[in-house]
Amino acid sequence: MADIDLPPSRTFQVYCRVEVVVTDAQALTGHAVAELTAADIDWSEEDDDLPSAIAELRADPAAALDSVVDIGALVDGVPGVETLRGRSWVEVGPPDDPDPGRW
Repeated sequence: MADIDLPPSRTFQVYCRVEVVVTDAQALTGHAVAELTAADIDWSEEDDDLPSAIAELRADPAAALDSVVDIGALVDGVPGVETLRGRSWVEVGPPDDPDPGRW
C-alpha cells in the first residue's frame, strides 16, 4: 500500500444536534452552580456577580444545561485532534428542523 501525502493539518467542521431530557432540573442546576462556583472567574471583570449568576442558573434549567455542555469533549482522547472552537446553545421544546428525517 502506497503512502498518501496528506497535509500536516486541516480544519474540519463538525455539525451535531443532541436531544436530551432533563429528568431532575434541581440536580442539573446544582451541578451547574457547583461548576460556576469552582471556576476561576474574576467577578470584578464581569457584568454581574456570583450570587446573581447562581440565581440565573437556578431559575433557568436551559441556561444551566447550556453552561455545562462541553462540545470540545466530543473529540477528547482522539489522537491527532484538538478542538479549536465551537458553538452550542440550548432550546426548550421539540427541534425546529422541519425535516425530522434528517435526525
